[in-house]
Amino acid sequence: MSETVRAGLFQTGWTGDKESMIQAHEKAAHEAAAQGTQVLCFQELFYGPYFCDVQDTKFFAYAEAVPQGPAVQRFCALARELGMVIVLPVYEEERPGFLYNTAAVIDADGTYLGKYRKNHIPQIEGFWEKFYFRPGNLGFPVFDTAVGKVGVYICYDRHFPEGWRSLALGGAELVFNPSATHPGRSRHLWDLEQPAAAAANMYYVGAVNRTGTEGPNGFYGTSYFADPRGAYVGERASGDQSELLVRDLDLGLVREVRSEWQFFRDRRPSAYAAITAP
Repeated sequence: MSETVRAGLFQTGWTGDKESMIQAHEKAAHEAAAQGTQVLCFQELFYGPYFCDVQDTKFFAYAEAVPQGPAVQRFCALARELGMVIVLPVYEEERPGFLYNTAAVIDADGTYLGKYRKNHIPQIEGFWEKFYFRPGNLGFPVFDTAVGKVGVYICYDRHFPEGWRSLALGGAELVFNPSATHPGRSRHLWDLEQPAAAAANMYYVGAVNRTGTEGPNGFYGTSYFADPRGAYVGERASGDQSELLVRDLDLGLVREVRSEWQFFRDRRPSAYAAITAP
C-alpha cells in the first residue's frame, strides 16, 4: 500500500431538494475520481438541509435505514464504480423513533464497512439536535479501508477530546469531521480545535463544512485537512462557494510523528478517572 493517499472533501450548499443534492454529490465524486482521489468525505447530513435550526417532525422523513436505505446503496454502487472510499454522512432511522446522525463508511470495492453515530448531541439555539437524534451507541470505530485506517467524528463531537483520543488509540490514521457549522460562538474554534486534535493524536484530520444560507443561518465552508503536526495541508477551501478540495496526505508522517512524540507511551490512564466520572 502506498503511503501517499489522495483525499477529498466536498463542501456545498442546499440545492432545494434531496434528489438534486444527491446528484450534486455524485457529480463531485466523479470529479474527484478524475483527479485521482482515493477517499472522499461529504458534509454532515449530506443529502438534506441542515434542519436543526427548527424543531419540526416533518424532517423525520429524511431519515433512511443504514445500510439498507437507497442513499447508502446508491453510493456503495458509486464507490465500486469509481474505486473510491466514501464517507457518507446521513440521517439514519434504525426503527421508528430511533433516529441517529450517522456516517456510513464504504470501501473502494463498494463494500459497506460500518457506521459511526454522532455521540455528542447539542441542544442550543440554532442547533436543536436532541429533537432529531439519539446519542450514538456504537463507540468510536476505526475502519480498515483500502487507503488505511479511517475514523469519523461529526460536527459538535469535535469539542470533546475524548473521542479524538479514542480514535487514535483505535489506530486511526485519518479522521474525518463532517460538519454543518454557521458563524457564531464556534467560528474561532473551527480554526483551532481540529488542527489541535490532529497534533495531539498524531493523525490527519479532514474537516468539511457546509456553505450557503439555509433559513436564518449561513455556513462558512473553509474545509481543510490538518496534518499530524497540526499544520494545514495546502490552502483551505472557499468560505462561501461549493468546492471540491483534494490533497495528498503522506501517511508515513503519522508513524514519523508518533515516533517523535511518544504521546501514547507517556499517557497515564490510571490518573484520568475524573474524566469518566458522571
